[in-house]
Parts: sequence; C-alpha cells; structure tokens
Amino acid sequence: MPEAITQVKGIKAWVLQSAAHQLVFFEMEPHAQVPVHSQSSPQWGIMLKGKMRLTIDGKTHFIRKGDEYVIPAKAKHHATFPSKSRVIDFFSEKARCNTKSLRNAN
Repeated sequence: MPEAITQVKGIKAWVLQSAAHQLVFFEMEPHAQVPVHSQSSPQWGIMLKGKMRLTIDGKTHFIRKGDEYVIPAKAKHHATFPSKSRVIDFFSEKARCNTKSLRNAN
C-alpha cells in the first residue's frame, strides 16, 4: 500500500484507495497528538492496538482496542495516543490523504 503524507510527528499511515473512498491504516508512536481539525465528510474508525483519547466537538471519549468510533462531517476533533497505537479509518471522500507516491509522480 502507498504510504500517506502525514504532517504530524510520530504518525505514519498507508492508504487503500477506491474510486470514491479511502481506508487508511494509521500507526502512532507513544504521545503522538493529532491537532484539532475537521473534514467535510464523516469518518469511521476502529482501534486495533493501544489507546486513544478522542475529543469530538468538545466531548472526550477513551477508545481502546476493539472500540469503534464515528466522527460526523464537519465535527471539530483531536486525539492523543498515550502508547504505540494502530487504527483503521474509513473516509467517505476520495482524497482525504495524499500518498507519497502521488507526490513523487508530480
């Protein structure tokens, strides 16, 4: 799978692309922090390993291995990871994450 371009220190990602959606496999180092952001479409995810403190529109959720989460479209959210973690996120948009292979092709 192509590796995604990430702007956050301690986070790597790989993208499985379809014609209209993306499935992204994320790996976070301990203490990685995703800053506050939002996207135009909903996001669904599942925690494969580790723990995540996920805040969506001001409400904090503690996510553990096996837990699922949904982030509504346009909801402001951010996350922190106290330990090495892995998640899979499904994005209902075609180009949520750009890949390094696309950047190198230009």
